[in-house]
Amino acid sequence: MIVLAFTGCSKDDGGSDTTPIAGTHKLVLKAQTSGSTIHHLLYGYDDEMTSVSGISETSWTSPEIALPENASVANFTANAVGADDASTLKVQIFVDGVLKKEEVGTGTILAVRARHSLR
Repeated sequence: MIVLAFTGCSKDDGGSDTTPIAGTHKLVLKAQTSGSTIHHLLYGYDDEMTSVSGISETSWTSPEIALPENASVANFTANAVGADDASTLKVQIFVDGVLKKEEVGTGTILAVRARHSLR
């Protein structure tokens, strides 16, 4: 009986510190260039993607995106045209204000993609 009393109860609410909670995680994407101009972006999570064209800027930040509980992957692709071979394009994925993924490309024709698992 005593053994059953100590092993029969355990605290396990099924959650963990890394499991997303609906409405509490925010996704922000950033693109920044050096010696180039951003022209096209494709960003979002899972099948919820947004395309933006005709930007002609050196930096861009997405609006804050509320992630649903079942979101699994954040994707971000940016295209830019560099002035020379030393031009760069950097894309970043932030979740809850923390940088989770960063990719950088160099050259005159720039296509940089970042992907981050949300689970």
